[in-house]
Order: sequence, then structure tokens, then C-alpha cells
Amino acid sequence: MKKNYGFFYEKLDVKILILFILRRLPKPVTYEALTELTCSGDGISYFDYSECILELIKTGHVRVKDEKYSATEKGMRNGEILEDNLPFTMRMHAEDATAALLASINRNAMIKTSHLPNQDSGCTVSLALSDGIGDIMSMELFAANEQQAAGLEKGFRESAESIYNAVIKMIMK
Repeated sequence: MKKNYGFFYEKLDVKILILFILRRLPKPVTYEALTELTCSGDGISYFDYSECILELIKTGHVRVKDEKYSATEKGMRNGEILEDNLPFTMRMHAEDATAALLASINRNAMIKTSHLPNQDSGCTVSLALSDGIGDIMSMELFAANEQQAAGLEKGFRESAESIYNAVIKMIMK
């Protein structure tokens, strides 16, 4: 009798889904991110997923480096061969989930923030927004302390595009 894995009926399907997802990601992801992508809305329980990911690691299909997961060459090759066995709706759901993560990864790559303590007091906070080719806006701000510097960086990361648009709008008036 087949074990029911959510909407799946075999462990192999769960493993193929994990490889399907990893093949679409440009870089290794955390366990939490991979869990979210694999288990979200597909009827796969965390326990079934964790059992399958461990088996994929043992068989050399998935590697873990610096607590991040990626498909090995073997995993990429076998995943590509077997992915057509996944139900169409499952593939589309996984594609949508990975597309959202990719958009977030791409956005985060376009935003650069850092701060350095000044010799006398406070910090210099550097903020930049890129279009993928070069910076379209960069600025340095003074922060009174590390806490304020971290707040400026966080706020910029959350609203970089809005800040850019507001600055352009103000300058163009």
C-alpha cells in the first residue's frame, strides 16, 4: 500500500518536487526557505519533507554548505529528467513560489546598505539603489549611533524604490 504524502502518493514525488524547486533557484537557500517553498499549499507535511530532504542529501542529490541547500550536478540532472512526472498544478505552484523568492532575491541584490563608525562620534551610513548595471542613487547620511544607523539601513531596504521616486519627484519640481 502506498503511503499518502499529502496530495502525493510516493516519496519519490516529494523528492522530485524538492529538486524541481532547487533547480530554479540561482543560489543556495536556507532550510527554512526551502521548507516554505516545498510545503506551502501542497499538502506536504514538514515531517515527510524533512525525511525526503535527508534522503536526498544521503544519496548525493542535494548538498548543504554553510547551512544553505542546493542541488548537486546529480540532483540537477535527475531532477530535470523526472520533473515531468509532477502534476501540472504542482509544477505551476512551485514555479509561482520560486518566482516570488527570485523577485525578492533580485530586489535585495539591488539595494546596498552599510555603516561605519566615525572617529569622533556617530556613524556614516551608506545607502545605494542599483538598476542591475550601476547605482541609480547613492547617498551617505550621518547617524548619531549604531541603533539609528541600523534603523536607517532597515528603512531604506524596505522602501528604497519609494525613496528614490520621492527624491526624483522633489528634484524635478
